[in-house]
Amino acid sequence: MLVLTRKSGEGIRISDDIRVVVLEVKENHIKLGIEAPQDLSVHREEIYLKIQEGNIRAAELPGDIAETLKGIKKK
Repeated sequence: MLVLTRKSGEGIRISDDIRVVVLEVKENHIKLGIEAPQDLSVHREEIYLKIQEGNIRAAELPGDIAETLKGIKKK
């Protein structure tokens, strides 16, 4: 893990197209701004983990149930 120290208003670059900026530091909270291409998903970690968990559960469904659910969603 790379550990960096940044002040409010300072940022870091990840590759050419992702920029993370410290917007505000308050007590034990920081506010980050993230500039990234729209086709790149950016989520809070707890949301990302829920999405992954849902994907794993969906992949474990028997094929006929998955197809039935797809049909219901389209209606």
